[in-house]
Amino acid sequence: MNVLVILFQSVIIGGLVGFATGVGAARMFTAPATQALGAFRTLGEMNAAEGDPASHFSFGLGFFFNAWASTVGAGAFTQDITHRVIPNWAAAALLTKNKDVAATVHNPKKMGLVGTVIGIIVVAFLNVTSSSIPASLQVTAVKVLVPAADQLINLVMPILFWLAAIDAGRRSGLFGTVFGGISALIMGNAVPGVVLGILVGKGVDEIGWTRTTKIILIAAITLFVLSGFFRGFDLNLLKSFNLGTPNWLDQLHQMMSVK
Repeated sequence: MNVLVILFQSVIIGGLVGFATGVGAARMFTAPATQALGAFRTLGEMNAAEGDPASHFSFGLGFFFNAWASTVGAGAFTQDITHRVIPNWAAAALLTKNKDVAATVHNPKKMGLVGTVIGIIVVAFLNVTSSSIPASLQVTAVKVLVPAADQLINLVMPILFWLAAIDAGRRSGLFGTVFGGISALIMGNAVPGVVLGILVGKGVDEIGWTRTTKIILIAAITLFVLSGFFRGFDLNLLKSFNLGTPNWLDQLHQMMSVK
């Protein structure tokens, strides 16, 4: 009886979430030139698949395992469900029958309907399996799923995005390689840097070195500098070369870390 209640609630929640996610993902491609940064990640990742249904499905599958492990182990969904799994699987389902992204992935109605179905299936599966697995097996499941998802996210996905950057052009490949390497050193994952590199490279290819592209480049560099500072990358870099850290730099880190 408890499983039926969970399934019924999951169908309702999954349908609503899937519909909103599908419509929102399609709407990104028809949004005005100025767009919220929160949608950029999903938009960039879906563009990286270049309309290939297998790429969309495999991309969502990797994050699905991570979300499944989190649901089983912690009893909570991750943002990957709405940002990556549902929109990419909905795109894969539509592109299987029609390769025209303008008529499928960019269509809010079709993405909303397919997203509803995907959302129902995904949310119902996660909730039912999470509630059905005994507590003793949850630890084992997490130990298996989390390492597999980490390998995909930290090893496979950076390579795929880097190849996409190289395929996008010489300038995108250069910026993607440089930013991806810096991102891997600072953040431990090259994907954010490669995506920023593609954005800068393609922007310069399309409109040249304008004020907009220069601002994007400066913002990206500033992001890396701030991220490196707050993660203590500068201190670790100096220590790796057996160099002493200046007192003013230590004091600055201590001042910024005070809560």
